[in-house]
Amino acid sequence: MSSNGPRRKRSILSRIVRRVIVAIYHWKGWKLDGHLPDIPKYVVAGAPHSSNWDFVFFIGATAEEGVEPNFMGKHTLFRGILKSFMLDMGGIPIDRTKRTNMVDQIAAEFDRRERLALVIAAEGTRRSKGEWKSGFYNIARAANVPIVPVWVCNERKLLGFGPAIEPTGSYAQTLLEIARFMRSKLPDYARFKVLEQQFLVFHLQEVQLQQVVVP
Repeated sequence: MSSNGPRRKRSILSRIVRRVIVAIYHWKGWKLDGHLPDIPKYVVAGAPHSSNWDFVFFIGATAEEGVEPNFMGKHTLFRGILKSFMLDMGGIPIDRTKRTNMVDQIAAEFDRRERLALVIAAEGTRRSKGEWKSGFYNIARAANVPIVPVWVCNERKLLGFGPAIEPTGSYAQTLLEIARFMRSKLPDYARFKVLEQQFLVFHLQEVQLQQVVVP
């Protein structure tokens, strides 16, 4: 089940790279916990992002599910000899020089395609202490698609897919639902404890905002 939109003939290089990635995933002995939802469009919010290998193991795991995920990339990477390779691997070019912002560009891409599984490293960087960036939520809201949380445990060589979560009008409540799922899988993991605490910060901000708006 491809999420790459219209069918295109893939380059030999991209086919080789994908096969190598899947082979490494199996060779390293990684296993799956749970399954991706059988729905056409969603945002995949993955964490923790602690290694450059995260993307490799994620590609291997989604291959087992028959899904080819997409990712965002700077539009300048989609030029020359790299263009076909980046598109074949699921890349979606984002032009930050355009008037439309990143969220609007991706929302339009969701609207254009019949299937799209967009993967986002929710922490934003490997240096994160566990706080999530709100980009995954803003994209899901704008595109009117659910969020699928994905967790990774390098020690156990395990990658897990969560349930599809509909983003509510409250970022804090959506974050809490995701945090509870993540903690249910890795209860002692420090970064997911931070994620749960992050909910409280945004919840207080939303309550204060409501108090300002409501006379």
